[in-house]
Amino acid sequence: MNILIKSAQIVDSASPFNGKTMDILIENGIITSIKSKILPEKNVKVIESDNLHVSAGWLDMQVNFCDPGFEHKEDLESGINAAKAGGFTGVAVMPSTNPPIHSKSEVQYIKNKTAGAIVDVYPVGTLSFKQEGHDLSEMYDMQQAGAVAFSDDKKSGANAGLIMRALLYAQNFDGLIMTHCDEKAISNDGKMNEGIISTKLGLKGIPALAEEIMVNRNIFLAEYTNASIHLSNISTQKSVELVKQAKAKGLKITASVNAYNLVLDDSLLMGFDSNYKLNPPLRTKADIDALQKGVADATIDCITSDHRPQDIESKDVEFDNASNGMIGLETFFGLMNTNKGKIKLERLIEAITARPREILKLKEVKITEGAQANLTLFNPKADWTFTKTHISSKSTNTPFLNTKFTGKVMGIINNKQWNINKN
Repeated sequence: MNILIKSAQIVDSASPFNGKTMDILIENGIITSIKSKILPEKNVKVIESDNLHVSAGWLDMQVNFCDPGFEHKEDLESGINAAKAGGFTGVAVMPSTNPPIHSKSEVQYIKNKTAGAIVDVYPVGTLSFKQEGHDLSEMYDMQQAGAVAFSDDKKSGANAGLIMRALLYAQNFDGLIMTHCDEKAISNDGKMNEGIISTKLGLKGIPALAEEIMVNRNIFLAEYTNASIHLSNISTQKSVELVKQAKAKGLKITASVNAYNLVLDDSLLMGFDSNYKLNPPLRTKADIDALQKGVADATIDCITSDHRPQDIESKDVEFDNASNGMIGLETFFGLMNTNKGKIKLERLIEAITARPREILKLKEVKITEGAQANLTLFNPKADWTFTKTHISSKSTNTPFLNTKFTGKVMGIINNKQWNINKN
């Protein structure tokens, strides 16, 4: 079906139409015309709405779809549904499955099961075999099968020698190492950020130092090996400073932050709501301020949802025993746009479009005539209330039910398919 998008403001710093309100005609999946006014013809689906904006399709570098092995929490189909509801046309799925994505067969399973979907699903292979942190995984074979990067997800890689060897080995085939930064000997099974709030609540704290010492170590390893490394989930003021200093030295460092760490602080745990139990934990307002500045000046390259579904048995328990994580795809844009603070809309969009694709070495998405249509439609000024009807995930571990947001996803177009959100 051919599609005509009417009167949409284009948000794409790489497009000559950036900031302009245009009509966009898509025929057989290709953008064939971008003009100030295009008259609709027969057999054309017209999409129009108040204050309609369009950008390149959004890409989330860090989601968990739990498939294979934990399909009771999420599977590839429900994960794709959550992604398209949240405005994402691409996601990189982390390897914390059962079995983990640690060989080409698991990569092929993900690729084959999601082939042709409206959301592009990119597998991230494990860094170590079975995520055990001892031996390197079959990284080259996985890349040849379609893996876009290598990570042990929230297992931070205590073995510095393994990370060093991974960085050296990956250079042979231009592979990307992504690593979570958490020195377990310091965080030591803490439950929330160490500070005034943890003291008031009597909960074991996770010092910021646990992250920062590992950020520093991984920067040193990247410098020694002259390799690229991506630091996922940074959450503290000092981590932002360390990344900024490393980039100023010309090191091949990139970094991402989770949306919740850009918006929510640790005072929200006063009610012991286990949906706020996260890894990394919610930090302080000073950390949030530094993280927002880091995104605004591009010290932090990307923003991720860290979509991490958990079943009710994992969350509806005592806070100490609850699993970390919240679902985040469906609420991502509403949460970020409502609370973006120092981050301008154009920079927010860049952090979920051009920059993650560049880091993962994926094909650039452009809003130009002749380009394949890979688009997200949204209204940054629309007010709405998030309810259970907006959840497409199998899991409901979110603290945002009945929360009012400003900024709504209208739909996506990708792979010759389109989806318009109805609620």
